[in-house]
Amino acid sequence: MAKVTSGKTSSGIILVIASLVLFWVSAAFFGALHHLDWQVGELLRQYMVATGMIKPMHTLVDFYTHIKGIEYLICVAFFVAFPVFVKYINHEKRPAKVTA
Repeated sequence: MAKVTSGKTSSGIILVIASLVLFWVSAAFFGALHHLDWQVGELLRQYMVATGMIKPMHTLVDFYTHIKGIEYLICVAFFVAFPVFVKYINHEKRPAKVTA
């Protein structure tokens, strides 16, 4: 019987710790939203800037360089996908052989 109560005690402790962590995360999230006047988009933008997902662009040259990089990636994807698509379209269909 000692093993059963030990399992219940450890699961209770884990449940309490998980509840405290959930409370802390919720308080931090709602505190940040309150600080930003409940603007979810601004909170997401600040998160992405802080983690390096997006960079603030201060000049037209920064913006143009960013767009050029994306344009080159699109061109490379097109140059790979187009020949594959043409080969798929021009694929010759062969009639199936029926054996009796």
